[in-house]
Amino acid sequence: MVVTIRPAKPEDGVLAAPLIVDAIDEIANHLTGEEDSEKVLEMLNVLFKGTKNRHSYLNTYVAELDGELAGIMVVYGGDKAEKLDHNLEKWLAAKGAPVPKIEIEARPDEFYIDTICSSRAHRGQGIGTALLNYADVVAKEKGYQKVSLSVEKQKVRARQLYERVGFKFSEPWMIIGEEFDHLVKELH
Repeated sequence: MVVTIRPAKPEDGVLAAPLIVDAIDEIANHLTGEEDSEKVLEMLNVLFKGTKNRHSYLNTYVAELDGELAGIMVVYGGDKAEKLDHNLEKWLAAKGAPVPKIEIEARPDEFYIDTICSSRAHRGQGIGTALLNYADVVAKEKGYQKVSLSVEKQKVRARQLYERVGFKFSEPWMIIGEEFDHLVKELH
């Protein structure tokens, strides 16, 4: 089995949206301005097809295994976060949705893994590790020396994976009222 990773295409949104929800849970409700699970998925697909927000296909990489979408990773430079989030806030306001305070999730010198998730059918097959290693490659190509991510305290298995590939605790971090641990990996 060979994992291939490629830049996402707009049409990947239908398959990517459920993985984004799986990774970020109710934060997806805040970022879409929706409560109904079907509407959340629909609006994530709209955001995915857009080009100016954090969950755009332009910031997403897709892992495929045997021709199937097996995982996704949403990444961007911490120095781009404020603009991406401002665009998201404008989109929410334009649709009349509540606009949460969207905190910046990375330092400006970090290449940030906003969302990473393997499909349930492909967990334990190295998809997450492949995506995390690919983030290092993309970060270096874009001139970053650090890769970061934030993990919920209760996601013990995910944190073990992140630490296994070289991430280290940096500091506590609040994201839309929820406490996370911010982890950073120095690239050499």
